[in-house]
Amino acid sequence: MSIRSMTAFAGGETTTPWGTLACELRSVNHRFLEIATRLPDELRVLEPALRERIGARISRGKVDVSLRFRAVEGAGALQVDRERLAELSRLARELEADFPGLRTDFSQLLQIPGVVKGEGTDAAALQAEALALLDRVLDDFVAAREREGAKLAQAIVDRLDAIATIRETVRECIPAIREGQRTRLETRLADLPVPVDPGRIEQELVMALQKLDVDEELDRLDAHLAEARRVLKLREAVGRRLDFLLQEFNREANTLGSKSVDSRTSSAAIDLKVLIDQIREQVQNIE
Repeated sequence: MSIRSMTAFAGGETTTPWGTLACELRSVNHRFLEIATRLPDELRVLEPALRERIGARISRGKVDVSLRFRAVEGAGALQVDRERLAELSRLARELEADFPGLRTDFSQLLQIPGVVKGEGTDAAALQAEALALLDRVLDDFVAAREREGAKLAQAIVDRLDAIATIRETVRECIPAIREGQRTRLETRLADLPVPVDPGRIEQELVMALQKLDVDEELDRLDAHLAEARRVLKLREAVGRRLDFLLQEFNREANTLGSKSVDSRTSSAAIDLKVLIDQIREQVQNIE
């Protein structure tokens, strides 16, 4: 199993001795698996089997499945058993002496078992054909979800790469930002009208620079990137896992923005949040 989209469509039809069967499957995003069925009366008994087959292949999404049956012209036509009628006529003549006033009209004859026969539909065979058609359409449906999922996965990877680039840019500019902050703070303290204890100056510098320390956030961002790439390679449904991981990404971006005292890191924090939101839009479509 590879990354799958929750949005897909597939359909197909097959011809049987009794008519044409058509099947359609379509799905959209949903937190869980929800299956809605539309079945003709002849196939309504298949609903539990349809749900079981779909549930075995799909774990999330709102899935609409429909089966249609168009009977061939003349299917189920009624036929009169002439041999049966002849037998009834012979019996009537034999019993006429015993029942001289007995009269039977044609409509009554038709109600006698065996006089009228219908070609009928082999219900079991028709149901087997319908399930076989569903399996074929389901194969196409899953393949469509995987094709769309591959596009979503690539879009996510592209944005993860962009996040990694931003992370490296921030890491490279942090030393310059720290040095600039140190210089500004030293200049400010030097301009004070009264002398300041050098030890106090160093203490203030350490405290100020500690507030700007984002090494931990960048390290966690690096770990989240590695985890996201690992999850994308899992052969299972990963939508919920990625959705949770994006919350962690967003937490690091918020912290980076709150600690920023430089336009470069402020801009980086905004760019990170834009990329994270774009990934979230893609993840909402993943099974």
